[in-house]
Amino acid sequence: MTKTESSSSHIILDQQIFQENLSVIQKSLNEGVKLSAVIKGNAYGHGISTFVPLAENAGISHFAVYGIEEAREFAAAATDIARLMIMGYISKEDLPWVLHKGYEFYIYDLNQLILVLHTVEKVGGKARIHVEMETGMNRTGIDELEFEDLCEMLHSNNHLLTLCGVCTHFAGAESLSNRERILNQATRFDNYFKNFERNNIYFELKHAACSAAVLRYPEFQYDMVRIGILLYGFWPNQETLGAYLTEVGETRDPLTSILSWKSQVMTIKKVKAGEYIGYGTSYLANQTTRIAIIPVGYAYGYARSLSNHGRVLIHGQRVPVVGIVNMNMMAADITNIGKVKSGDEVVLIGFQEDNRITVASFGEMSSQMNYELLARLPHNIPRTISK
Repeated sequence: MTKTESSSSHIILDQQIFQENLSVIQKSLNEGVKLSAVIKGNAYGHGISTFVPLAENAGISHFAVYGIEEAREFAAAATDIARLMIMGYISKEDLPWVLHKGYEFYIYDLNQLILVLHTVEKVGGKARIHVEMETGMNRTGIDELEFEDLCEMLHSNNHLLTLCGVCTHFAGAESLSNRERILNQATRFDNYFKNFERNNIYFELKHAACSAAVLRYPEFQYDMVRIGILLYGFWPNQETLGAYLTEVGETRDPLTSILSWKSQVMTIKKVKAGEYIGYGTSYLANQTTRIAIIPVGYAYGYARSLSNHGRVLIHGQRVPVVGIVNMNMMAADITNIGKVKSGDEVVLIGFQEDNRITVASFGEMSSQMNYELLARLPHNIPRTISK
């Protein structure tokens, strides 16, 4: 038995579909723009250790994570050629390791920069930093009041720093309602950049655009873009997809999810008419009903809110989840499907014959957005690459 066959469920990433998605994205990039693959949230639930080799095989060499746990997973999965940028928190204890690895990381306030400088003086080498500027997101970033102090610190400690980039993050580029705010952010960001140059401070890269901004504001792609959700075959929202299709004059969604999530039938039960299925009294069999028990529940990422609402694929047919989704298992009504047996494939997300369960439909049924649903897929579900 293989690792995936012996597990209650497994996730498969499709290399060919990923390459096709990447080609679509690359056509939207301005000439010379570098792509950084964002793999935060366990590569949006796809698994850092599985996704990084897949992405490297497709030619991607720059990656971005949020925190140190993700950075360590990246270190175990990536080749020596791949570069990493850490966009979030790094503790004092973890900083020497980051410096030793030569990873790039955000500087988002002056106290953090002071800590970094002290650490570099102790351990040697140079810190490879991206200076994050506050432009109106009001989350992290150095603002105008600290600009002179920042410039002084960068000048006086030039021998300890490599200025890999200057960056910001747009507040909701996926929605047209935020357009004025985004434009104001871009103006503030450009002003920072001009003032850095007036102070003879130069960065290797300038970057601000996430997946949505790449498509909605191509003029702000600058030198590098940070692409996350698009790489996995999803759109930031339906508005972004609609705008893209209008812009390119197409009607078909050019992206496909690279993720499939599969399980198998654990056992089959026959339930008499008038009996309840599972916990409580949420589902009453109104006829003799055959159900397939599937060894996946909310502990494995299948939301309890999908009780009596979810759908799975068995023998190429879409069948309803009946009763309460338990911690470790759930039931599906297979009354209208013949010859189902233990071990038969069950598709929770993905294709089976001519039918498909999409992440979008899965999310709509569970009231979760794509990002949330994907990021909640447990780390311990085995993940493999299909070519």
